Amino acid sequence: MSATRRLEYGVAILDVRKKHTRLLIVDAASGELVRQLERPSESLAGDLGPQLDVLGIEDWLHLRLASMPERARLIAVVPIAHGAAAVLLDRSGTVLAALDYDNPAFDEVADQYRALRDDFSATYSPFLNHGRNLGRQLYWLHARFPELMKRCHQILTYPQYWAWRLSGVAACEWTSLGCHTDLWLPSERKPSQLAINHGWAERLAPVRSASETLGALRSEWARLSGLDPACRVICGMHDASAGYLAPTHGRTPGKPFVSISSGNWTVVMAGGIDLTRLVEYRDMLANVDIAGQAVGTARFASGREYRVITGAEAAALPADEAALLPLLRSKAMAIPCFVNRGGAYAGRPGKLIGADALNAAGRVALASVYVALMTDLLLDWLDAKGDILLDGALCDNAIYIKALASLRPQQEVKRSDDRHAILYAGLHLAGYPVKRPMLRVTPAPAETVDALRDYRRMWRRQLPRISL
Repeated sequence: MSATRRLEYGVAILDVRKKHTRLLIVDAASGELVRQLERPSESLAGDLGPQLDVLGIEDWLHLRLASMPERARLIAVVPIAHGAAAVLLDRSGTVLAALDYDNPAFDEVADQYRALRDDFSATYSPFLNHGRNLGRQLYWLHARFPELMKRCHQILTYPQYWAWRLSGVAACEWTSLGCHTDLWLPSERKPSQLAINHGWAERLAPVRSASETLGALRSEWARLSGLDPACRVICGMHDASAGYLAPTHGRTPGKPFVSISSGNWTVVMAGGIDLTRLVEYRDMLANVDIAGQAVGTARFASGREYRVITGAEAAALPADEAALLPLLRSKAMAIPCFVNRGGAYAGRPGKLIGADALNAAGRVALASVYVALMTDLLLDWLDAKGDILLDGALCDNAIYIKALASLRPQQEVKRSDDRHAILYAGLHLAGYPVKRPMLRVTPAPAETVDALRDYRRMWRRQLPRISL
């Protein structure tokens, strides 16, 4: 996307995800997206197993910044990155490890590691597979590569690794430490006993605020990229917490709200809840917001389940609101779970009831209602209050948004009309908060609402029991 007018001053947002990396150039005054560039995020084979491609991303970032017409007018760079990742450095600043959390080798130490973790009631970090708990990655290195761990001088959480490469200032940060790492106690804002006992806490870089300016660009970055040497480097944050931050500007301080992001996963985040409502075996957890406060979180693999329920041919069809009431009257149902990738019902085989007679539009309606019912269930489990703010792919699903608004009459449901939560979060961190527009969703007609609530009662009676 190219600028239609001269950019007076802009913010560069480096958005590093597991499958792709984006560079967003944003007008700091208006919030307009001026330019967006993207590359795949790949893992590289190494002696320690799959590694994050930090060198490849850095080379790409150099080249992309240097080729931008707007580069001299960028006043800040903000890194935002996925969780369950850290980079280990030796005393010279050489990267020792940047492990990919999807490596199944981490399961080799699962039983030993489980016994060493702090209790869930302290970390609100559930026991996850592979390396999705950052602590398990560190323990695996401790057990399998003790000499390497002895050389480890500093541990940087992943967004802050990029801030360090850009500024030369090492930091860690609350939202990145608080995303199911097992290394952080959100209520006490300090490292866990696990991190202390293994000497990792003392090697964590100093904890800074996500919006703090760490410094100006390193001189070599300014020289290679052509950016202004005074360009500020912001500490940055975890991507899920950035999504939670995006709609907050302009809201009444202290007024509760719920953020729901959607894609391959639907993630429900609600601040200010009673954290004792979080249940580990339901895949509930706490993330941490920009102020360091715990945010109750529940999630399920909605996008993947949706595609299984619709079938490959129907998955790309738009959801037709006219198909909602016929689907409810048919009493066809989808009972979790359809992928074994997390969520409360992971590991329990999904079941379709009365779905054989549905056409493609009916299967889309079935999957859409299923995802809405699962979202509604997670909201109840969290006892989430206040406006519900939707972001991501499900904002375009007419059945989902109507169903959710109809199931939650006590809450106002609003949706974004863009896909740029990271853009608004990055501007906020750089000190240029732009209010994100949200559109109110109206409930379905009364006849459909009544049918939907009856359908929910029948669906919930079919849910499999879950226990420890």
